Amino acid sequence: MTLDLAHKALKKYFGYDQFRPLQAEIIQAVYDKRDVMVLMPTGGGKSICYQIPAITMDGVAVVVSPLIALMKDQVEGLSANGIPAAYINSTLTGEQTRNVENALLAGYVKLLYVSPEKLVSQGFQPLLKRLKINLFAIDEAHCISAWGHDFRPEYTQLRFLKEQFPEQPLIALTATADKLTRKDIIGQLHLQEPATFIASFDRPNISLQVRPGQKRFEQIVDFLKKHQRQSGIIYCLSRKGCQDLASKLVAKGFKADYYHAEVPAARRNKVQEDFTNDRTLIICATIAFGMGIDKSNVRFVIHYNLPRNLEGYYQEIGRAGRDGLPAEALLFFSYADVNSYRDMIEQSEADETQKALKIAKLNRMFQFAEAPVCRRKTVLYYFGESYDRNCGNCDVCQNPPQQFDGTVAAQKALSALTRTQEQVGMNLLVDILRGSQRREIFEQRFNEIKTYGAGREYTFEDWQFLLSQMLHVGLIEIAYDDHSRLKVTDEGKKILFEGKKVKLALPVPKAKRAERQPRFQEKTKGQELKDELFERLKMLRRSLAQQQGVPPYLIFSDATLDDMSQKRPLADADMLAVSGVGERKLQLYGDAFIEEIRRFVLEKSGDGSRVAGGTQLQSWEMFKKGRSVEEIAAERDISPVTVISHLATMYERGELIDIDRWVSPEEVDIIQGALGMFSEPYPQKELFEHFEGRFSYDKIRWAVADFRRQNGAAGA
Repeated sequence: MTLDLAHKALKKYFGYDQFRPLQAEIIQAVYDKRDVMVLMPTGGGKSICYQIPAITMDGVAVVVSPLIALMKDQVEGLSANGIPAAYINSTLTGEQTRNVENALLAGYVKLLYVSPEKLVSQGFQPLLKRLKINLFAIDEAHCISAWGHDFRPEYTQLRFLKEQFPEQPLIALTATADKLTRKDIIGQLHLQEPATFIASFDRPNISLQVRPGQKRFEQIVDFLKKHQRQSGIIYCLSRKGCQDLASKLVAKGFKADYYHAEVPAARRNKVQEDFTNDRTLIICATIAFGMGIDKSNVRFVIHYNLPRNLEGYYQEIGRAGRDGLPAEALLFFSYADVNSYRDMIEQSEADETQKALKIAKLNRMFQFAEAPVCRRKTVLYYFGESYDRNCGNCDVCQNPPQQFDGTVAAQKALSALTRTQEQVGMNLLVDILRGSQRREIFEQRFNEIKTYGAGREYTFEDWQFLLSQMLHVGLIEIAYDDHSRLKVTDEGKKILFEGKKVKLALPVPKAKRAERQPRFQEKTKGQELKDELFERLKMLRRSLAQQQGVPPYLIFSDATLDDMSQKRPLADADMLAVSGVGERKLQLYGDAFIEEIRRFVLEKSGDGSRVAGGTQLQSWEMFKKGRSVEEIAAERDISPVTVISHLATMYERGELIDIDRWVSPEEVDIIQGALGMFSEPYPQKELFEHFEGRFSYDKIRWAVADFRRQNGAAGA
């Protein structure tokens, strides 16, 4: 199969003109029947990587998803785009399940979503063997790894897929997996020489901000006042904390609610539906909420408490700005959060290895919160992605710390680490650098290495501060599968052996960072018009969603409405050029949105604003009311030729006009017969001269308009 088919399906069903980075390569690998490992951040477009092959290949794709809510969202979204999809899970009655099975066997379903528990159950196996399966997709694949942040034992049973279905390609997808977890996923699922694709983890549209935890509620209220009428999630550590915070926000007049595992299922479903449908704007939740939400217009994520690890943090903030528009992530932290998590980990039933891993990742999370290093750079290095600049869209970049040439300090630390054969953790390395008399140092003869005591000029805390920066900028890494020992990275070797320089923040007591002041810019008239239309289209979307009982984002995403507000399509052909508008969406909603845009354009044109397409619409509206070309020209103080041009443009866009009153069919045929000698935009003066004045400019304009209309070149 070729990617030409994939591109056509992308435009037809999803309304996009081109794939995002790596999507096309991943799809081609599936077409080539290869197993695939995909690491792509939340909102990066993972679903397209298996949905397009599923649509374009014979048979049905089986998608393993851990959450019922996510299955429901995915199936609703696919159905809204005209793609036959279904799910089988515990929410279905016996009769509903049989109906889905019959549709599958009849070939009416292209994507089937199931939970891992359902897939491995004995009762499901006979159905699997009767289906013509074109691929298996394992979503949230990090759940199969004990090294991942969300290990689920039932996922480990999925290894049977390659044993029983060796010919079908298996695509494993995750948004959060470090190098160790990625390696484990491939081994656990028995992927055969998989094509591995690691997309950039950079989500530049999300602004990252970290603040100390003092007066959190007051800070949150100030933050929310700047995000009126926007959807957001506030993650809390405890269930009681969720409820208390939601109650306090409601008392302040915000549309807020809470969600956690002890809330009765019926109420949880209602909270989720209210949030999905924009009836509730703010959800205060534990991490039990959000994974099942495919809501594209979440504009902010706040962490009331420090997350347990960087994987969880990045996955959770990734629920903001999935549509690519600007979003914000605000994190509060305190030592109390760390101590609470430590107690929870120590009291858990996990084995000692898992406890040590979780504590090590918690420590790394706290170091991230304290580090005076570009937040984005820190996260990207954690996931193994090089990032050699500062992002400019985080609190550290916008309030940079004082730096010094830290090359010598880094070389001392890297040299000491190398001379210990990379067999030490952070605290022991600091003790070696400071010449500590610690017994363990003498037992392992680390006191004999050249760099023993080479860093006495810094205190223990100073070295921890410097080493955490070296960790965050990718000079060293933690080997969690080797007792959390430190390792020198390739970047670190450049500092140690190739003379590369590194800047580090000065290890001085941290002054309280000035809170970033919002930078207000005067809006242009064009931006004001776009914003006003965007809000009107959102209101129309909400009204249609309420009428149909579906979430607003399933009609159009915020990103699609944003593009629509910018392009202001006035006809079907124009609407198909809007990103996210496919054939099915145009059929269902095109007329309503075009009509609203036309109303807006007419209103603004009537107010004297220069709005693209407005003058043509004004002439058209007058013509529809029975005015002649001459009357329109006189009333609008424009020439009849201009009015004819306006009407011809509307005719190109699909409006019904009897053009025989201006040009006969025979004349149209003659004029159009000569168009092959010219090219768009078909210069009327040259055509007039070509026919030696035989046809008037009006006749030529109408013949060209008819040609464009018939050949799909309207508006060219």
